[in-house]
Amino acid sequence: MPAATPVIEVEGLTKNYKTVTAVDGVSFAIRGGQITGLLGGNGAGKTTTISMLLGLLVPSAGSIRIFGEDMLRHRYRVLPRLNFSSPYVDLPHRLTVRENLTVFAKLYGLPQAGPRIIELAADLELGELLDRKSGNLSSGQKTRVALAKAMLNRPELLLLDEPTASLDPDTADWVRSYLERYARETHASILLASHNMSEVERLCADVLMMKAGRIVDRGAPQELVSRYGRGTLEEVFLDIARERRTPQEAAQ
Repeated sequence: MPAATPVIEVEGLTKNYKTVTAVDGVSFAIRGGQITGLLGGNGAGKTTTISMLLGLLVPSAGSIRIFGEDMLRHRYRVLPRLNFSSPYVDLPHRLTVRENLTVFAKLYGLPQAGPRIIELAADLELGELLDRKSGNLSSGQKTRVALAKAMLNRPELLLLDEPTASLDPDTADWVRSYLERYARETHASILLASHNMSEVERLCADVLMMKAGRIVDRGAPQELVSRYGRGTLEEVFLDIARERRTPQEAAQ
């Protein structure tokens, strides 16, 4: 998909839970071929938004188009072209890493699961873990396996929730380099939810700032830093989270 074509188009996206509105009329478009950050504090609506993009949650209102397809009507046309990773979603503990990856490869219709698993094990340094039960992995190892699961079908759109959580600094840097290289070589689009501001500054060309279920600001990391008169994106995040300075005040 050309870089100028939106890979994700969201209009008026809303999710209500009885008296709670988790996502409140969100609208945005994400261009193809770039890494976009989705930032916000706990309860801002990031995970709910990603779950609706994946089709795991049905919106209370609004529309989602991915690769030009209406996700409410044609979800199964889109799913083979995307994938998702979160260290907070466990794989079945009794299965080995190889067995888990084989199951997901079959779900994605990969004709040659074995060679792809071996390739990813080499790329993500998982070789010694393949025959270990998933329940016996450390949190950092689970994070790497979750990323391998997400890469099985060579996704054109990758949705990542805290992709370097629980990783030591060296491994986290290695994973970031891997994602940069993958996006560059395949022109894939990545939507990245993270609390690691230096990670977002490094990886993302565009950032969506969420608060209380709404997109409250948007821009390239350095553009946001400059607009708020701060030194880092973390300081911008704190300004918004603690309402020390609103986006409207920053724009004046």
